[in-house]
Amino acid sequence: MRKRSLALTALAVAVMAAPQALAFGTIRAAGQNAEHERITRDGLRAFNFGGSTLDELAGRNGTWGAVGAPDNPARGLMGSHAAHCDGGDFFANGKYPQSQAKAAEVLTSCRTYIYQAIDEAVKDAAGLVKPNGQLDSTSIWGGCTFNGSKGRAKCNVLEDMGMAFHAAQDFYSHSNWIDAPRANPSLTNPPGLNNTSSAPWLAPTSVSFPAGLISGCYDGFPEALYCGDRIKHAVLNKDTAGTDRGSADYNRAMAVAAQDTREKWAYFESRLVAVYGASRGNKMACVLKRDKPETC
Repeated sequence: MRKRSLALTALAVAVMAAPQALAFGTIRAAGQNAEHERITRDGLRAFNFGGSTLDELAGRNGTWGAVGAPDNPARGLMGSHAAHCDGGDFFANGKYPQSQAKAAEVLTSCRTYIYQAIDEAVKDAAGLVKPNGQLDSTSIWGGCTFNGSKGRAKCNVLEDMGMAFHAAQDFYSHSNWIDAPRANPSLTNPPGLNNTSSAPWLAPTSVSFPAGLISGCYDGFPEALYCGDRIKHAVLNKDTAGTDRGSADYNRAMAVAAQDTREKWAYFESRLVAVYGASRGNKMACVLKRDKPETC
């Protein structure tokens, strides 16, 4: 009970500290509906995760989970552009405070962050299964902390993948990738690219930077103070169902983010096999998903 109480207290502090959500929601309050958790559970449904393991990765009531950790103030990532795909704002009409090249650079740092986290997950997976096939550090008994410190291998990998998922999911909420076109785009109603599936640019084999891709400015709250005459996170995000972009864009962002989450996990499993070989790599993937790794 004490652990749950502390988690809920931390969630309440986060809401007070960030009146405008920095990301898809991590709680079921203040207009949020645990969007990161729901996206993660939807995206990973086909991979047959054990219930306790999925609770650690996706979170549940009263906990952040690995995917929600970047929104935990104690984790120190709430202001990171790379961790939330923020800060890639640009508007072509007239003089804009940030150049198009700088906006693309900031968004590209988010893509880099995602694959660095996946690479770290592959590296940390070495502690799951020994070269001779015996299990090593696969326990999540008592729960994982997801505080950035290395511990049990399974918790480490789940945290790494949570970082990757969070940033990739935020990409669809914070950018204009899926947004419907706007008849008269403006700083308060930015243009949309009207895509209905995951971004090839965010895939492992990247294509060139998409024309017209932007995300919103978030350098602190209130946004008017920190972002001035820039396209703000507040007018571009789809973090909750009640944002300015509307329910249609919100629902599409949720669905496409879940698709991307499936693709990222499938890619991660393929990297385990590529790096460690089929037998060891597939066993690593198995113990990561099962609540009882000894059955792998």
